[in-house]
Amino acid sequence: KGCEEVDAIEFYSSQVAALREEEDKLKKSEEVHPLGMAFVSLQNEYMATYILKDFNALECGGGARGVPQPSSKSAELRVNKWKVNYAPHPHNIYWENLSLRCWRWWLRFMLLNVALFVLLFFLTTPSIIISTMDKFNVTKPIHYLNSAVISQFFPTILLWTFSALLPTIVYYSTLGEAHWTRSSENMSMMYKLYIFLIFMVLILPSLGLTSLDVFFRWLFDMHSEGRLRFECVFLPDQGAFFVNYVIAAALVGSGMELLRLPGLLLYIVRLALAHSAAERKYVKQVRLWLLIFQKRFGIFASELATVCNITLTHCVMCAGLLYLLLKHLVDKHNLYFAYLPARLDRQVHLGAVNQALAAPIICLMWLYFFSVIRTGFKAATSMFTLVVLCVTIFICLSYTCFGHFKYLSPHNYNVSCFVLCHNLQCIVVI
Repeated sequence: KGCEEVDAIEFYSSQVAALREEEDKLKKSEEVHPLGMAFVSLQNEYMATYILKDFNALECGGGARGVPQPSSKSAELRVNKWKVNYAPHPHNIYWENLSLRCWRWWLRFMLLNVALFVLLFFLTTPSIIISTMDKFNVTKPIHYLNSAVISQFFPTILLWTFSALLPTIVYYSTLGEAHWTRSSENMSMMYKLYIFLIFMVLILPSLGLTSLDVFFRWLFDMHSEGRLRFECVFLPDQGAFFVNYVIAAALVGSGMELLRLPGLLLYIVRLALAHSAAERKYVKQVRLWLLIFQKRFGIFASELATVCNITLTHCVMCAGLLYLLLKHLVDKHNLYFAYLPARLDRQVHLGAVNQALAAPIICLMWLYFFSVIRTGFKAATSMFTLVVLCVTIFICLSYTCFGHFKYLSPHNYNVSCFVLCHNLQCIVVI
């Protein structure tokens, strides 16, 4: 049956009435089940800073200065139990997720991540999926074409495709965690994807392993058949995997980011689901499909940090330089002409920089293992590499955990006062 034509004014009027009725129901339910938090708007930044210091003084304890200024309602409202902090930007908050209680959120978080770990425990690398496909003769017809270009190019494309699809599972699992802010969502997504990609395309292929299952069996197996022959790890032929991955990420990955196929598909779906010409015009004007960058920032940052780690660790300099040049040009074009501005906390950007700074540490670890295998533990090159590795790890831990060596930090932010005074808010968790 075709779509029934109705009067636009009557249709949208009924939609507005239904939404207002639902809003009234939600207001009544919130009076019975409050969230336990409040957003307070202040006139200037000084007032917000003064109130924040006054309430946070409770954490220090001690003398009279550790007690906030009391009022006649302090005991009744139990002010000493309040937690006050700066509120994130309104566009950075998932307002629909604020109703999720703390214990429910943690239960949901644990269940999703346990299920994700169990799934990726056996399907960690694309090579194990490709080997499973070969059992069903999926890739066998490719070899019958007798084309050297296709037979060499198809496995690389297949490898890159699965390398892009497997992190998608991590991406959607993070969306299901129902974070309160987009910054915390991107932070969780970025760290999970980074750890997963480092295992998938760097650590396990370097050791000649195919999945975390094989990795843990090798790690805890005390029998002789479970040992790994380290002399076979750093062979020249193993570098082909990383060269193929970086080249595929440079050429195919950058081309796909330039095409922006996910955004185009989302745009087509929104146009197809539009009920009238007015809605189609709204979709074209507002460009809702471009908001995908704010949700996928964690994916972009983790993938870039992974390729930087591969380039520095295995010295794939030519392919890595090609990737960085193409990535810079594509991202510059997309940031200027495609993506809308995103409201994210600076901690997300600092986390992405820290992931890139982990590349020299992994590179030094690989150089040390290679030197120990080839020349022995007591060789001069092994001892020197070990000392440099320990000093680097000490500096990184001191900077990250204890705040030392701040002058070595590349994190130099100039925060501009673009927020209007009447938009300055504090969040109070009761």
